[in-house]
Amino acid sequence: MDDRIWPPQALLEVSNGYWQTCALHAAVKLDLFSPLDDQVLCVEDLAAAIGADRDGLERLVNALVAMGLLRKVDRGVTCASSAAAFLSRRSSRYLGHIILHHHQLMESWNHLDIAVTSGRPVRARYAGDDPQWRKNFLLGMSDMAMLLAPEMVGKIDLGGRRRLLDLGGGTGAWAVHFCRKNSGLEAIVYDLPPTRPFAEQTIARFELEDRVSFVAGDFLETKITGRYDVAWLSHVLHGEGPQEVRTILKKTASVLEPGGLLLIHEFVLDDDLSGPLFPALFSLNMLLGTSEGRAYSSRQLFELLREAGFRKPRRLSPGLPGPSTVIAATI
Repeated sequence: MDDRIWPPQALLEVSNGYWQTCALHAAVKLDLFSPLDDQVLCVEDLAAAIGADRDGLERLVNALVAMGLLRKVDRGVTCASSAAAFLSRRSSRYLGHIILHHHQLMESWNHLDIAVTSGRPVRARYAGDDPQWRKNFLLGMSDMAMLLAPEMVGKIDLGGRRRLLDLGGGTGAWAVHFCRKNSGLEAIVYDLPPTRPFAEQTIARFELEDRVSFVAGDFLETKITGRYDVAWLSHVLHGEGPQEVRTILKKTASVLEPGGLLLIHEFVLDDDLSGPLFPALFSLNMLLGTSEGRAYSSRQLFELLREAGFRKPRRLSPGLPGPSTVIAATI
């Protein structure tokens, strides 16, 4: 394949692309979109509503209009309809938490050269367990799951499965949607103790307390309990190095019934590790924040699965939007 042509302007657009990122992050931090999702406000009134300087806000508003996130109406401004759907806190599809989590990652990306030179992370995992960091991360991952799960779970056949382990399941969004789709299914969400209140809120929101439960534990340090016929690992393995992945897969295999199904949801690289773009960049993000975490290729995951005793590893094709992939195997 021919090399991509990189004219100077294209290089400069990549170089300064973070300007748009920062404009979006600032608007979400200021909660600028919520007061504009159903009304038109002049800049003066919007500045008063969010506690901003008029001149500074007008510059940000103009940039957001140029980006297509806001639109001007007469002498005021309002949200573009698609922006309001995902950026207003009033929306059930709000994505602000994951955007704020991305904002939390930016400082470490500024030191990528140091991480590449040293081979070591430059940000503390979970930012030293800072409550706001953890909240944005957990709710952001939950928001993403709520966006993807309704479409995805209908394309994964769990017919006849009765008990699901959602390992590292966070708020339980995936477990909830699997159970809503499969009436005979019960689920355990297994994650660290600080995650419990977030998971219990999600479970209660969908009134599934009789079928979805939370178990606190560290799956690397302690034994996983219970017996299951399906396990779901969504964005768990990329946080660990190969040896830790082996441990996780072996522990998961130990609690699956014969014939049990393992489903791995990840950003998966091509076998030569040079693409697709998002998993390749995501692997750098893991370098910045973990000692051994990385994106894996299908070949690497298949080998690790076979080592752990799993059979018939394969990629599913659920037709998801975005860069994620589901790999299945049986024990």
